Amino acid sequence: MIAAQHIAQIEQEFSAVMTALWIHVEVASQTLRLFQEDRQLQEYPVSTATRGIGCQQDSYKTPYGAHTIAACIGQGEALAEIFIGRQATAKTAEIERQAIATGEDLILSRILWLKGLQSGINQGAGVDSYARYIYIHGTQEEGLLGQPASHGCVRMGNQPIIDLFARVSVGTFVYIAAQ
Repeated sequence: MIAAQHIAQIEQEFSAVMTALWIHVEVASQTLRLFQEDRQLQEYPVSTATRGIGCQQDSYKTPYGAHTIAACIGQGEALAEIFIGRQATAKTAEIERQAIATGEDLILSRILWLKGLQSGINQGAGVDSYARYIYIHGTQEEGLLGQPASHGCVRMGNQPIIDLFARVSVGTFVYIAAQ
């Protein structure tokens, strides 16, 4: 569970952009939590980048800090639907439930495309989360959830991303905690 002090600090620092329903990604525990104000509604295991945390373009790291959902992509598509260039392909992936790396970083089921809110940190030249195509999305490597395994995005299980997608919208606040 996240300390109440940490939540209060985020709410205070980002009060101008905070939404009542918001997402907190904790890299240290590889956990995504959905909050309604300061009350936790749901918790999901995730996978962030194998290369760690960082905002630099082409770093293959997960960016930290305050974000917003800029686009919600995939409404009504099939569970495990493969997306290429944010377009559904009408093909589904086989889900690997064992802790095995498939060698692919497929984008499945739904996409929540993130936009950084902090100039010079995760927004702007060389560090822009949106320009880096940083998403919260479904993965075929569900067996690796709970440990770093992505190329920079936040990966989730396919049913959980579909459930989360149904609850959030464009503009939902997302905070990725570096520690």
